[in-house]
Amino acid sequence: MLSRVANSIYWMTRYIERAENLARFIDVSSNVILDQPEAAAKQWEPLVRTTSDEKYFREHYGEFTASNVRNFLTFDREYSNSILSSLSQARENARTVREAISSEAWEVLNENYLAVKHAALQGAAAANSDFYTEVKRQSHLFNGVFDSTMSRDKGWYFANIGRFLERADKTSRILDVKYFTLLPSFDDVDTTLDDLLWSAVLRSVSGFEMYRKRYHSLTINRVVEFLVLDTKFPRSIHYCVRTAIGSLNRVGGPEDNIALKQAAAIEAKLCNVTAKEVINGGLHEFIDGIQKELNRLGEAIHETYFARRDELHATPVKLLSATQSQSQSLTN
Repeated sequence: MLSRVANSIYWMTRYIERAENLARFIDVSSNVILDQPEAAAKQWEPLVRTTSDEKYFREHYGEFTASNVRNFLTFDREYSNSILSSLSQARENARTVREAISSEAWEVLNENYLAVKHAALQGAAAANSDFYTEVKRQSHLFNGVFDSTMSRDKGWYFANIGRFLERADKTSRILDVKYFTLLPSFDDVDTTLDDLLWSAVLRSVSGFEMYRKRYHSLTINRVVEFLVLDTKFPRSIHYCVRTAIGSLNRVGGPEDNIALKQAAAIEAKLCNVTAKEVINGGLHEFIDGIQKELNRLGEAIHETYFARRDELHATPVKLLSATQSQSQSLTN
């Protein structure tokens, strides 16, 4: 498979997953406000923090109001990681490799993008719960159609790598930022507010029901075990990394495959630690380390499969740079 085609398919699924996760975060935060209206002022800043793009937000929007954050994360065309921009970039990548993906998958993605583009014309009023539910539903529809209409060849495996690498990153970010930013003080630990916020974290990754089937109470140890270390829940970090490794193995590569080695190192770290050890050592520090390693894995994938041979020994390509290079090819 040409590296150009593999690169486009990989980023197509990453951007679709990114748009879905943003829709999840915004929708769950809105629901938390309904349950805890006195905490409304503190609900929106964490969503911006999950993007690591606070500087851009402050320069263009200023205050962390509901309207500002919703517009920033949903319809901002200049911000490369908004829902609209993510779907636009996913669509552009899909358009360039139409011959490599099924027509059914293309049609679903194109319809999703056009619906979000139309909503953007209506302004912030269109960014309601029904809108975000539809973005999530369309992402699920795309994944189902893509999986049921694509041969399990290298194209599908590159799509799977992009999907699960993005999912692992977003699960780590929501776990790291949302809870510890929203909890007002240590006095709120083990209170009703504490349970509400842990529930919000689980609902952000559609994990609340599966968590309840396994555990009877909400505790930090069990939530960390479920969202970080679990090997069966499809949005846990460990599950995502393990699935990406399986696809990397099927794709193959050079004998000294730095991408596969980096992914294996992350999984080894997740296999050899307990939830209690993660918490005692500092949950933020552990998650921050995982995020950095996931970024390095993204760089390794780029260098191993997508970079030109004469670029492999040049300045390392950063994951953010790869993202920005994708956004330069957008068509509105």
